[in-house]
Amino acid sequence: MDKYDIKKAYKSLYSPSAKDFSLVEVPELAYIAIDGHGDPNTSTEYAEALEALYPVAYTVKFESKKSLGRDFVVGPLEGLWWADDMSTFVTRDKSAWDWTMMIVQPDWITDDMVAAAVDKTATKNAADKKKLAALESVRGLTLAEGICIQILHVGSYDDEAPTLDRLHNAYLPEHSLDFNGRHHEIYQVPWSG
Repeated sequence: MDKYDIKKAYKSLYSPSAKDFSLVEVPELAYIAIDGHGDPNTSTEYAEALEALYPVAYTVKFESKKSLGRDFVVGPLEGLWWADDMSTFVTRDKSAWDWTMMIVQPDWITDDMVAAAVDKTATKNAADKKKLAALESVRGLTLAEGICIQILHVGSYDDEAPTLDRLHNAYLPEHSLDFNGRHHEIYQVPWSG
């Protein structure tokens, strides 16, 4: 059985250049997601969101393989970020940030399958006497982001400000573009090859 891999299916979205901004068309994609607010470095809510997302993602994967005979690679963590004042991303006022953390799902995964995976994860964790505080907040989410600008940032999250400043205050105005959605990040684990 071949494993579906979102990073291979949509290589242009998951392998951007680190040198230049590029224009991409992002198709409608489905995710499991959880919303929150605040500094991801200090927010308990953020840590609890990640603790809930991964077990659900793997439960969906194993149930898809078992029930449908369709296997897939669990996608990377992704995040939507926004604030009432988008300049807080350049100034790094993380306490003002809202976020949706998410993991992309293949198109055959339904909201009912996600809900069943949340229930199964809750049952398993209850048996293991673990409480995942944010588990019941995990939900299905479909996004159709359309035309987007992307670039690969290499390095610490706290070093993103110059890249975001260049995007917000140079690239977008120079190309007569404006925000049409939330700031979307895809987190890639370094390859140690």
